[in-house]
Amino acid sequence: MLKTSVEIRKVACEHRILEYQLTRKQVKNINLRIKPDGKIYVSANNNVPVDFLDDFVKRNQEYIIRAQEMYKENRKYAVAVPRQYVSGESFNILGKSLRLRVIEENLESVSTDGVFILLSVKNKDNFKRKEKLMKDWLKNLQIKTFKEISDEIYPIFKKYDVAYPQIKIRSMTSRWGSCQPKKGIITLNSKLIEVPRNCIEYVVLHEFAHFIHPNHSKNFYDFVGTLMPDWKERKNELEKRQ
Repeated sequence: MLKTSVEIRKVACEHRILEYQLTRKQVKNINLRIKPDGKIYVSANNNVPVDFLDDFVKRNQEYIIRAQEMYKENRKYAVAVPRQYVSGESFNILGKSLRLRVIEENLESVSTDGVFILLSVKNKDNFKRKEKLMKDWLKNLQIKTFKEISDEIYPIFKKYDVAYPQIKIRSMTSRWGSCQPKKGIITLNSKLIEVPRNCIEYVVLHEFAHFIHPNHSKNFYDFVGTLMPDWKERKNELEKRQ
């Protein structure tokens, strides 16, 4: 009997890089599934070469991307479960899923050890107080993180006589960031705090690049590619998070 094995593979298609999980098991046909989270799963027996399977994914890219876009659209209208701010709730912070741990203490604070978010509050049943502490902490984390990344990227653009822009943060539904070159303003989506740091770096650099090329022309993407050769991989990772 064939022993089941699993590997992650990537295929460069026309519009994006598709990552899929390949499972080797005793099946007659090649099976393709796209789950509601957009992840791609392929199963095949051990006799099918990986090159053939990569090509199989490439041949089905239109169907795969169409399914991913449909699921993505459905997720936009999914009913969000209201936060209760109780121990065990998950928060996505910089690409990691951190669990909330609520502690009753006189000194109120919010911190993280990289695994848990530790919320210390005088009264564990005071929802409004817990909500305010968490929202203030997230807002401060956004400001600190986005400023830190902007400070790291700015020296690249200082050479082009770009003045340091005003960095604004707000909730945005259809984009991760925007740039107003004439006003010297970059606006970043507050939800960027949920994605990995390298994805935030891509968004910030993308918006800074608009001070040089204020459109999405070939020159713009060539310029971005010169400054960040792996920008497509970062963008693909970001798209999975939408």
